[in-house]
Amino acid sequence: MSPALAAIVAVGLVGLAVIIGLVLRRRDGRRRAAGVTRFDPADAGAAGLGSHVTLVQFSTELCARCPHVRRMLRAVAAEHPGLRHVEVDLTHRPDLASRYRVLQTPTTLVVDDGGAVRARFPGVPQRHAVTDVVASL
Repeated sequence: MSPALAAIVAVGLVGLAVIIGLVLRRRDGRRRAAGVTRFDPADAGAAGLGSHVTLVQFSTELCARCPHVRRMLRAVAAEHPGLRHVEVDLTHRPDLASRYRVLQTPTTLVVDDGGAVRARFPGVPQRHAVTDVVASL
């Protein structure tokens, strides 16, 4: 292979990797369709759901972004009466990752008082997006 062709292939691969990275970064933290329809509070070891809405955060021990999301979701829960924040550590319950289709941590589910999953946020959710979903419920 000639050096010019090798350079073109290398630049093309780097460009493709950058484009894929930008697309994945843009999708991170955006609201998506729920996928799973019901959440069982027993899976989280929780006494129950919030009286109106529950924010269920799936995390792991080694997740670098999870503490930030935890603080943000707790602050949102403190601002809204009837809202509860529950964290599920997938390190100790890996079976829940497949049940709730969690492919990355953090992942946040917005669950109504009946256990129906109303929204899903893979990655770090934007605060205003979470509060908009909570306000709609």
